[in-house]
Amino acid sequence: MTEYGVTRDGFVVKGIDAIMDDTRERARQMWATLGLTADLSATSPLTKLIEAAAMEDAELWKRLQDYYYSGYVSTATGDSLDLLGKDVGLPRRDLFATGKVTLSLTGGLPGRTYVVPEGIVLVAPSLGQSFATTATAELTAAAPARDVPVQALARGTDGNAKKDKITAIDPAYRAAYLADFGPADVTVHNAADLTGGERHEDDDTYRGRQLGIARTVWTSEAVQQAVLDVDGVVDVLVSDPFGGVDVSQSVFDEFSFAERLFSAERRIGEPYTFDVVVAHDYRWPWRTTGAVPGLFERVRKVLEEVRPPGVHPNVLEADHIDVGVRALVVVERGSDEAALDRAIRSRLAGALGTLRLGGDVLYSQVVRTVVEVEGVLDVQRLHLRRHPAAFGRITFGEVVFQTTSVDAAVGQNLVMGPTELPVFRPDAALHDLELVTP
Repeated sequence: MTEYGVTRDGFVVKGIDAIMDDTRERARQMWATLGLTADLSATSPLTKLIEAAAMEDAELWKRLQDYYYSGYVSTATGDSLDLLGKDVGLPRRDLFATGKVTLSLTGGLPGRTYVVPEGIVLVAPSLGQSFATTATAELTAAAPARDVPVQALARGTDGNAKKDKITAIDPAYRAAYLADFGPADVTVHNAADLTGGERHEDDDTYRGRQLGIARTVWTSEAVQQAVLDVDGVVDVLVSDPFGGVDVSQSVFDEFSFAERLFSAERRIGEPYTFDVVVAHDYRWPWRTTGAVPGLFERVRKVLEEVRPPGVHPNVLEADHIDVGVRALVVVERGSDEAALDRAIRSRLAGALGTLRLGGDVLYSQVVRTVVEVEGVLDVQRLHLRRHPAAFGRITFGEVVFQTTSVDAAVGQNLVMGPTELPVFRPDAALHDLELVTP
């Protein structure tokens, strides 16, 4: 016999066919008690009444199913998911406002190209808000103005800047990235409002954050969650050398538990520290720069809320490794090679932008991404490239320091260390794409 409603396998909806069958059977029994035979033919008034009532009952069963599954994070949606998040103190996050600004060159020298790199921070003094460009702009005396996309660095409606409110480049970024412009200058204004700050993250993203929430105050998972909630953080790696059992030690299970630690011992009086390796989006600076608070300071602030007294975090910046591609790309005849080159770089940036700390750059993934670009017929002699890490890099193992870019062999993956994050920048000099026609 089929069970409906709440069962061991979840909630089973009673369909309209089963509802009508049950209702017909009850009608037969009721008329039989009166010594009559119920007319249940397809066109009878009784059948029409049963069908109308069954349709209403079927909708009620669907609502009961929605109500049942609204109590579980993995299946709840909309307002029900918001309520579950409220129960654990994890509200749905606002999104970042986006839009476009116009960069205008003044005093430019003829024949020179002035490059405004991606990630330059712009300010709206009257709003007290900061914004970052999300594309590179090339300005010349002949073409002195370019529209570039921007994103607010703060979530919510405060980033919805009205027309002409974004008026300047952050002085610290101007001094760092535009110092070689000489007598030339770049002005900024937004000809249209920025929008999107009023929107909220979608159900799938919000559900993932709820499923990953730590239920205890002091665990490595709680630290990871606190750091990952900081805007601009891409990934985090927590190392607590004194906080757990290290069964890899040769002396494990060979000494009295009351006499020594499981792993390396601390000297009396030394502070208890743990390492937090943070990989971040390049648009957010590591240290406070100009009007933009640094990720280092913001991560330290959130860790103060989860660390116990006497335990101190050692916040470290991950090794951000620039990766590139050198390949011969066969394209269709008559293709716009410049547009295809940009499309390939943009598609690779999207595909590799999902990698996390220690994630290898797979040769097969790069090949598939390139050939999926419309207009590309084949890719040959593809080599993956990596730029050496900055001097003084941090690592949990022995890594040979490299001083030049490295080209992997054809078919070879780029293997990343546990503290390395591969970064693909579309405008990086590492890329060497030669486009040819068959």
